Amino acid sequence: MPILTHPKSQLARGILSLILGALPTTVYSLTSYANDFVDPNYILGRNFPANTAIAQKTILKWADQYAALGPWSVMNKTIVPPTGDKHTYMSWLPYWWPDCSNVGNTTVLPEKEVYTKCKYVLHDGKFNPDVRSVNDTGAFQTMSDAVLYNTLAWAINGSDVYMNNAVHYIDTWFINPATYMYPNLDFAQGRRGVGGNNGSQTGVLDLKGMTKISSSLMILRNATASAWTKDLDDKMNQWSTQYIDWLENSPLALGEKAAANNHGSFYYNQIAALKFLVGNSTGALTSLDEFFNGIYKNQINADGEQPLEAKRTRPYHYRAYNLAALITNARLAKYAGWDVYQHTTNSGATIQKALDFTMTIDPGKEVASELYPIVAAVGAIYGDPNGTYTSFLARFDEAYPAEPHFLWNQPLNDKGWASRNPNHGENTAPGNSTVTKKGTGGNIPTKQFNGSIRVFAGTIFLTTLCVLVSWVLA
Repeated sequence: MPILTHPKSQLARGILSLILGALPTTVYSLTSYANDFVDPNYILGRNFPANTAIAQKTILKWADQYAALGPWSVMNKTIVPPTGDKHTYMSWLPYWWPDCSNVGNTTVLPEKEVYTKCKYVLHDGKFNPDVRSVNDTGAFQTMSDAVLYNTLAWAINGSDVYMNNAVHYIDTWFINPATYMYPNLDFAQGRRGVGGNNGSQTGVLDLKGMTKISSSLMILRNATASAWTKDLDDKMNQWSTQYIDWLENSPLALGEKAAANNHGSFYYNQIAALKFLVGNSTGALTSLDEFFNGIYKNQINADGEQPLEAKRTRPYHYRAYNLAALITNARLAKYAGWDVYQHTTNSGATIQKALDFTMTIDPGKEVASELYPIVAAVGAIYGDPNGTYTSFLARFDEAYPAEPHFLWNQPLNDKGWASRNPNHGENTAPGNSTVTKKGTGGNIPTKQFNGSIRVFAGTIFLTTLCVLVSWVLA
């Protein structure tokens, strides 16, 4: 059996992911930004401000860390889709839970019977971890980030290793006949149980990272990367054209397109980015015009509130989430020469107004850091003459200029941090320096203990990795 699809390999990869995720929180661990479009022209111009050097180091480190996890393929899942073909993308609705109260059982039902006999009901915002037993969603998300950071790393230092990594991941997921995904989401976010369905319109959201893929591919293509051959480019365009056709004609996709909230926003991220990728700039602009003069018009109130996101069970998350999609759509439009940053909703509000409002809200128990890339983006796009946005970032993490997004969220003031920490990330993992990280349950002076923790974590990691490799190959 090929090692890519070997059950032991899949389990080992999952354990490795848990180990990476458990490394000290003071290290800038791999983070998947909700979405973004990195302008290929900016990256290939390589005219980066001097204070982005540390962000570039982080990008290189993240590229290396992602490379240790790949490649990814829909063939890796252990559960076979209803089509009987693992090339079919498959996922389950994340907020649906089994209600077995009317099944009539007297003992705990086996897992397979729960999936078929119980009715699944919605608990909005409450993630069912069982969903990840079919992890095409997580695999695609990680793959899209791996492609982005390895492409950026190649653009930064020119190493063919990064170029080859990015091309290999794209080839494995989209092109290679043995491992590719069919260009549709007919079985994405299906609902299990009695009265369930094979797929739902919200499954379109699973592939929102096609924006990152498109940005990366345009960088590779425009730079005539040697590994990205004409044959691969033609085949990727063919896959993308077929997927665009599905997005524009499938009832599931059209239902998502009509969604008035973040689901609709992310739909337009995908369709516009893919049209740029296949060379249909006119079609991309048509789609973006449809968005900014359509559902966008009712997404932000005069005070900056996003009413459709505020009513969800995790309102802080969904405000930040939709803002990521709005900025991505605006960046896609800007790439084609259309500046929509001052484009207003029916209430007269802009994207900036929505962020300004969200910055005033206490996140409570929700993850506050989801908003930080948005704050940086708005500061770079709209300007930050009073230091409002950079002060907000620095208040929670003085080392925000070490985040990868700082490279493309320019111009943005680093508040002198780079000059005070010129060797940050040189011989250590991103985030290990004399700075104080905040917002993680108290101030953490990293210099005092990161060295010993790093050695200990590194030893555990390498030992476990060796054991896993030996086990997989046994």
